Amino acid sequence: MRRFAMTMALILVLAVAGCGDDRRAERLAAAGPNPSLDALLNVADADAGARKFAVCAGCHKATKGSPDMGGPNLYGVYGRPMAQQSARYSYTAALLDARGRWDARTLDAWMAHPQRVVPGTKMIYPGVSDPLDRADIIAFLKRQAD
Repeated sequence: MRRFAMTMALILVLAVAGCGDDRRAERLAAAGPNPSLDALLNVADADAGARKFAVCAGCHKATKGSPDMGGPNLYGVYGRPMAQQSARYSYTAALLDARGRWDARTLDAWMAHPQRVVPGTKMIYPGVSDPLDRADIIAFLKRQAD
């Protein structure tokens, strides 16, 4: 059932990604050839990231006061220590022991492949392969805070 939900979320994000013009080609050109994460973050679009967050929304919310779901609510997560976003969520020992912060580099690596960042995490999501998509989602998460 969980795999079905993830598949449906991926289909949804692909459908939503086609909605609206996020000036992708223009932003990639501005980031330069073989852009670094910093270059991508400089051209990131939080509104595009909000649409792309739909792939995460099957398990996560990112709005103030929303409940935890399959994963913790990510509102205000940017800059916070790992495994401390929600007092109610049951984090794995691996994530509790990771002792990192959810900064741009950590979020980028996590979204690319969660199991490589924290082996033993229960998050089974395969990752977001496109670096600009990850930068857009990071910009969205950075904006989702008080």
